Parts: sequence; C-alpha cells; structure tokens
Amino acid sequence: MEPETKMDLSVGGYLLIDKPYQWTSFDVVGRVRWALRKKYGHKFKVGHAGTLDPLATGLLILCSGTFTKKIFEFQDMEKEYEGVFTLGGFRPSFDKETDITETFLTDHITDDMIQKAAKKFIGEIEQIPPTHSAIKVNGKRAYLTARKGEELEMKPRQVVIKSMEVKRLDAVNVSFKVVCEKGTYIRSLARDFGTELGSAAYLDSLVRTRIGKYELVNAMKVDDLTDENL
Repeated sequence: MEPETKMDLSVGGYLLIDKPYQWTSFDVVGRVRWALRKKYGHKFKVGHAGTLDPLATGLLILCSGTFTKKIFEFQDMEKEYEGVFTLGGFRPSFDKETDITETFLTDHITDDMIQKAAKKFIGEIEQIPPTHSAIKVNGKRAYLTARKGEELEMKPRQVVIKSMEVKRLDAVNVSFKVVCEKGTYIRSLARDFGTELGSAAYLDSLVRTRIGKYELVNAMKVDDLTDENL
C-alpha cells in the first residue's frame, strides 16, 4: 500500500511513520521537521501523538502545523501491539535496555498456565509504570532518575486491556497481541505476566501495529521522507 499522509503538511496534516529500532520518538520528530523545512524553506511545528520506547518499533503518528492541535485526539485512540515476552529473567527496565539482575525458574510453566494468565489481564487493571519511563516524578522524567540508580516510587494507575492473545514459541518465549487503551505500558504488562506465572518476564520485542483506524501497513519509512512523499 502507499504511505498514508493527510495533506497539506505545509499548512497542517499528519504522517504515519514506521519508527526504526533504537530511534526515540523525538528523533523521528526532528527528522520530519528537518525534511519539511528542507522542502518548504521555513520552520515547522511538528509533534508526535504517543511515545514509542527506543527499543520498540512501529506506528508513530506525527502532526504538523494546525494539526498539532489534534494530537490529543490521536493519543486517546486505542492501540494494538505485537511482540514477545521472555520468561525467567528480571530486568529493571522491564525490557532489554538494562541487564538481567535476577533469574527465576520456568520449568513449572505450562501452556495452560500461560493462557489462563493472559485472561487475567483483560479488562480494567491496575498497573505500575516502569521507572525507566518518561513519566514525570517530582518534576523530572522518571528514566533520568532511574538511570542514575536512584530509587523511585511509581504510583499505580488504572488502564484498560481490551484483548490479549498469547502463544508459546519455546521454553521461555511467548508471542502476544494486545489491544489496549491509552496509558498502558506493555513493559509493565510483561513484568506482571511473569509474576502471575510464578516467575519473571521482560519485553523482548515490541511493534505498535495500529492506533485507532490507522495501521502500520500504511506507514512511511524514515528513509522515504523525500520531497516527493511530503
């Protein structure tokens, strides 16, 4: 399919971007802002509608000009994610940003346990965000404090998971597909999923495949941000 773009970006519009691995969401904003300025010859107001962690890939919606006022509308839409949980290891960031600090047994985990555990997370649940996140605590981004090794108390929040499908890939890896409402941390879901199984788990990989009606299959690669595509 052709990349989906709401024109005219020079006045106001949106772009669907497939965020690359290890890029921050703000890296993508900067790249789009540069591309627009290069084409049209002046600065542009550009923002993204929902952060993706650097180790995640997938759909990122960027708004320019007058469309930046619609960012909250995009943020309020339900999200769909796919990825892999890895069982048996605890990482402080709940993903591969940090090293494994503890290991846990996984021999007792059956396929039936995995399916039953997933069902327990469907609906409105309480979730504690990762310390390695962009949430502000005492006026500072939590990850800045966490990366210094300082202790943080993260307050639980209510989130809604509409559906969660899981499939065991091997002894320690479980693929998943989750549809959820805004504010859900898939990294926290990984941690809690491992705890529910009497073990531990972290997020091995994550792709955001949909935001509302907007799908990753219609997104543009960063390398395709050319004059012809803007």
